[in-house]
Amino acid sequence: MTAPGGSLADLAAVLRAAAQGVFPTADGGWERARSWHRGIEAVVAMTGHAYLAVAPDLSDAELEAHGVDGLGGAHQPRVAELIRGSGWADTLDVLLVASLPAHRRSAPGPDLVPREDLAGHPRVAVAQQVRSGIRVLGMPSRGSGSVVTIATGVGGVVELGIQAEGDHTGRELIDAALRWVGDELGDAEPLVASVPPGNARSLRLFLRSGFIPVGSVQLFRPERQPW
Repeated sequence: MTAPGGSLADLAAVLRAAAQGVFPTADGGWERARSWHRGIEAVVAMTGHAYLAVAPDLSDAELEAHGVDGLGGAHQPRVAELIRGSGWADTLDVLLVASLPAHRRSAPGPDLVPREDLAGHPRVAVAQQVRSGIRVLGMPSRGSGSVVTIATGVGGVVELGIQAEGDHTGRELIDAALRWVGDELGDAEPLVASVPPGNARSLRLFLRSGFIPVGSVQLFRPERQPW
């Protein structure tokens, strides 16, 4: 629900705090959050508290009547259908964050380079639907189809997407991405990633690379109201 005074939660601040081990109070409540991408709405749930970045035409009363709360209700299928309307809904993902300690910059391995030739990669097309400021990177070898996207994602925080193909492993790509973000953007901001829970191999990879699960996220592109 909307906080007193009509203020909206800043999900970037929430995720920065979570990266430092500080989480919202597990009070079973929920609150509205600021949108970070035109046309995209979202539900982010953490332990005992949820955030909804949805258009104001969905009232608090209507959302709660469909079961929204901070104890799992925010991700009920009825809520997803209400938000999606006749539009599009993404999968329900595990939301992970990683801080960027300086030692990542010295991790061994090849560095990422801009790869305009990978702009048509399916992974890039997915990122373009829900993120902004996308940078398409890859390994220096032009024969490698592995791709990394660095973009403004969930909550307005830098988000990482990868797909490993050929000779390079997912761990190599994540390590290279962490070095790139640390060198290009600095260590002040956390990095987020969204992984479907059924993709256990990818989830284990991100966990081994220093990411920690902090909640869940589902994105929507409703058609009921142009933003």
